[in-house]
Amino acid sequence: MTADLAIPATTPFGGMSRSRVQALYLLLGFSAGLPFYMFNAVLTLRLAQHGIDIAIVGFFAWIALLPTFKFLWAPLLERFDVPGFTGFWGRRRGWLMLAQLGIVSSMVGMAATADDASLPLTALFAVTLAFWTTTLEIAADGWRIELAPTQTEQGPVVAANLWGYRSAMVAAGSGAAFIAARADWAAAYLGIALLAFLPFPILAAMRAEEGARARRVTALGGGLAAGAMFLLAVTALTAVAGWAALSLAAWAGIDSRTNVTPWALAICMLPFIAMALALPRIRRMGPDAPWRRSATVGPYVDIFWRFGFGTLAVLAFVSLYRVGDVLALTLSHPLWDARGYSLDQIGIADGFVALPSSMLGVALGGWMAAKWPLGRTLAIGAVLAAAGNLIYAWLWWAAPEGWRLYCSVALDQFGNGFAGTVFVVYLSMLVNPRFPAAQYAFLSGFAFLLARLLAGASGTMQKEIGYDGFFILSGAVSLVAIVLIPVIVRVRARQPDVPA
Repeated sequence: MTADLAIPATTPFGGMSRSRVQALYLLLGFSAGLPFYMFNAVLTLRLAQHGIDIAIVGFFAWIALLPTFKFLWAPLLERFDVPGFTGFWGRRRGWLMLAQLGIVSSMVGMAATADDASLPLTALFAVTLAFWTTTLEIAADGWRIELAPTQTEQGPVVAANLWGYRSAMVAAGSGAAFIAARADWAAAYLGIALLAFLPFPILAAMRAEEGARARRVTALGGGLAAGAMFLLAVTALTAVAGWAALSLAAWAGIDSRTNVTPWALAICMLPFIAMALALPRIRRMGPDAPWRRSATVGPYVDIFWRFGFGTLAVLAFVSLYRVGDVLALTLSHPLWDARGYSLDQIGIADGFVALPSSMLGVALGGWMAAKWPLGRTLAIGAVLAAAGNLIYAWLWWAAPEGWRLYCSVALDQFGNGFAGTVFVVYLSMLVNPRFPAAQYAFLSGFAFLLARLLAGASGTMQKEIGYDGFFILSGAVSLVAIVLIPVIVRVRARQPDVPA
């Protein structure tokens, strides 16, 4: 990464102190990490314990594809207000508060379907949970890039955000496992839902946005009323889309016996082909070209206009970098369950072991991202991510003893925390400050397209090559990204031809 890709500095941290912004993003990371783990790793463990076929468990990982396409609705968060909330707290916080209401309502729905007797209903609430979690992240990422526009400022803010995020994932994973071991999965989801709601009153108690047009109580009442309508609409649309998707899968003959891996790889190639065909035309566009001025597609066309054919190398790199981490998250918990580890042992691994390991990785990654060249720290992160995958192959071969599980999780979470922090800083430096939320949504979403497509096929891959072969393969993919680092660090941004 070079200085050409750094976002021009404005007022550091929006006039707030660094410590206040870090505390704010610790809170926002916490509110995003809780639900992510509940529709991802915790759900795969829950399904595995209910005896659901491992291929079907893998298909549920496709729910995590929803954040990949967050660029489709990210521009709406840039342009539109949330009725009620925005009048007092401003647009960014308004969307954050609405998203939190959606997160809690979806988790209550997942608690109501915790016996997994109807997998379509389980999927419905998992998808709405993924949608609202992603919406919260879009709003938070856009605000973060506005508040901390340079690489030096991004490092500590990203670290604080990921501390909160990973603390919440640990709280969700270990907390849900401990509660389920003593009660049931419904109680686990309700308990985490209650915890997920804690940031809402903190946001509601914050001071008004400068120039606020409404009073606090009026804005809160209007926001809650509008929020209820939004939640019903999103749930209804999700149900219709889910019915259509299941009908299409049945028509295509896709079931637990289908090898979907080749299809996943083919689908992932389509965006690269389309972008390669469109790039020459995009590079010739002037500042008045309709595509560049469009509020809908303009932010995304700008990425390709600025970086040209270097965009293909950048997107190839980001699509590979986190594959190993995503695949490990998908099948690590089913592996632990299949190997005979108890819910209490899994809870300890997800909590007392994962939290300090992850925090150490995040802290070191944040420090190095602020002080070292990003190319070097990205390479270190890839090696650590690969090691975290490979150790799960050893865990499968070894006798099921607690210390082995804890050592494996410690290495995996340290590497995941380090690589994740450096990666977020790298993506943030690619963003044009004119379109922070939309462009970061596109880049971070595209970064997980290949990973999450393959995650949905992880169950069928496991059936073919076993757990050990699966984690050896995912570790090897993490190392492949290193080959592209000498290329992406030389990518230069084109000078803007329109006023910032």
